[in-house]
Amino acid sequence: MNVLNRETLLRRAGKLWLVIALLFILFGGSCIAKKISLVPEKPTQGIGSTMVSEKDGMVLDYVPTGEFPMGSNNGTDDEKPVHKVYLDAFWIDQTEVTNAMYAKCVAESDTCSPPSAIRSEKRDSYYGNSEFDNYPVVYVSWDQANAYCSWAERRLPTEAEWEKAARGTDGRTYPWGNESPAADLLNYNANVGDTTESGKYPDGLSIYYAYDMAGNVWEWVNDWYSETYYKSSPASNPMGADTDVFRVYRGGSWNGNDSSVRSAYRYGSGPSGTSDELGFRCARSP
Repeated sequence: MNVLNRETLLRRAGKLWLVIALLFILFGGSCIAKKISLVPEKPTQGIGSTMVSEKDGMVLDYVPTGEFPMGSNNGTDDEKPVHKVYLDAFWIDQTEVTNAMYAKCVAESDTCSPPSAIRSEKRDSYYGNSEFDNYPVVYVSWDQANAYCSWAERRLPTEAEWEKAARGTDGRTYPWGNESPAADLLNYNANVGDTTESGKYPDGLSIYYAYDMAGNVWEWVNDWYSETYYKSSPASNPMGADTDVFRVYRGGSWNGNDSSVRSAYRYGSGPSGTSDELGFRCARSP
């Protein structure tokens, strides 16, 4: 039997530990790497980010923080002057609240009351008819819209939030840009004569991927309406006039003309008013 000297033993032991170390790197290390890769990084929110409401299934689009030009010097007096507005980041509903979503609130809580009519312009049976589940709810007042958004753990957007979500930061006239309205971009000018299904006009999306920010139905927002508000509104996160008679709604409708579907166009009505041209969408803070 050969007797190994001390130096030979040390050399062999060193080689053995080297092999063990290499095996650990190849197999043990890869397992650690796999475990690390399973830990998600915190997502960076930006244009194109979405979230889904657990309450009603609504998809919401992310609108980043920053300034945008609000109003129009070429529009009606209540749109003047153009002024820079800074807004904190927020989420906006990707579509108008639908019949099915609203009916869920009516069925599940005492918060929501049914629309004041179940018909639409051309349809005697609209709300509650499964054929139109994915169409915007109409004949709801500001109070009903506000109640729904609260139930859905959201809120009505401010007028400034709504306008930024519609036109972005480059001062465009319409959600899709400055190109004149056309039948492939939105539902307006009575070209359909009634509401259309949510998501029907992808070519008319805003830069934040929100549908129907022009046409289909007018949309209630949170603010009280004041014709002169822009002359004195704060430059950061404006909330609208302190009080007034009318609440603002925005965006034009299926019956609107080229002017009323502009992103800067403003209108208002008493908060109890309802119409077959009037619906809403919600928003929420991050």
